[in-house]
Amino acid sequence: MSYDIAIVGGGPAGLSAAYSASKEGLKVALFEKDPSFGHNIRTSGVSWIKEMLKYEIPSDCYNPIKNFVFISPNNEIRISGKEDSACVLDVRKMYQYLASKAAAAGANLFVKSQVADISRDLMTKTSHLKVNSTISPKSIKAKLIIDASGFSSFVSRKLGYVVEWKRFGAGAEYECYCDNIDESTLTLMVGSIYSEAGYAWVFPLSKNRVRIGVGIGKPDSNVDPVEKLNKLIANRVKPLDSLGKIQPIEFHFGLIPNEGLRTRSIYEGLIMVGDVVGQANPLVLEGIRYAIEFGRLAGKVGADSIPFGCTIESLKPYEIANRKTLEKKINSALRVQERWLALSDAEWDKEIDIIKGLTIDEFLDFIKSDFTTSKMLKVALTHPKLLAKQLFNLVAKKNE
Repeated sequence: MSYDIAIVGGGPAGLSAAYSASKEGLKVALFEKDPSFGHNIRTSGVSWIKEMLKYEIPSDCYNPIKNFVFISPNNEIRISGKEDSACVLDVRKMYQYLASKAAAAGANLFVKSQVADISRDLMTKTSHLKVNSTISPKSIKAKLIIDASGFSSFVSRKLGYVVEWKRFGAGAEYECYCDNIDESTLTLMVGSIYSEAGYAWVFPLSKNRVRIGVGIGKPDSNVDPVEKLNKLIANRVKPLDSLGKIQPIEFHFGLIPNEGLRTRSIYEGLIMVGDVVGQANPLVLEGIRYAIEFGRLAGKVGADSIPFGCTIESLKPYEIANRKTLEKKINSALRVQERWLALSDAEWDKEIDIIKGLTIDEFLDFIKSDFTTSKMLKVALTHPKLLAKQLFNLVAKKNE
């Protein structure tokens, strides 16, 4: 079976690419190895309402957040906004929505269909995929491949373009019933009692449903996030002591790259998107908004490239946008993250006092890694603490 575009991976990046490419009238196929979209949840699902509205994600796909609590071993701060700004996604529901949107646009979606092999014919400028599936065709030809295979980067590794990620975050969480939840408040916990190289979280989904998790940077720490999470819940470490009954209902585990962007995001006949290319915010390791944005861009640029043979030149608008939009932000955030990973518990107690002095807008810009030199200069001048200036210097250094 022949297609204009074949997409490997049915997460938000792949589904968004399928939607935008199909809108252009192309013949598009997407292959997802799991039995359904959102079947295995590999993300804690934090995102931002501004972006969800921009991408027309229905409000019943997320729980709005207006308050943020940071807890260190001996300190606690709370930042509140007048309006909802962040959100915790119903990941499965949102993925299903994106799948329906892609299908309505004309995409052919194949679940329980795992791409087992891929090769590129340089003479005919087509890619050949072998698929293990009871639903989809077993042999596929496509003019363009969009690799949305996630952390594994299966397609790009198989073609020899990239290697496995060396630095990444490993996250484990339980989705739980809890008696007492403030459904408008998101909580992050830092310091060694919560994570030796990262943070723990309490992310509310509804009145009595919450995600409790631990993220640990690799190879910075060899601690197992599952063991750490189980210990936190068993010991009812603050703020878990205030949640009443904690009854796990689902278990989620995921990996997210933490090295910055890949050197390249395009090759002849190939676009990489989402976790494959490192489109993630290093500070809180979230990237769903980037996956949707650049998934849609990949589909549009890919569609436009078809008449030109999907050459590197015809795919360049994607590479340029990827670099222009994300590179400085991600590199700046990596510098801040490097500092945070080196903090002791006592230093964390002092560090979150910096955050306490920020306005809600300054805080949101910071935690979203929306760094610009002008914004950080304003923060440094408005909040003349030494540490605030140090953070400004870290960001400015990367933005030079």
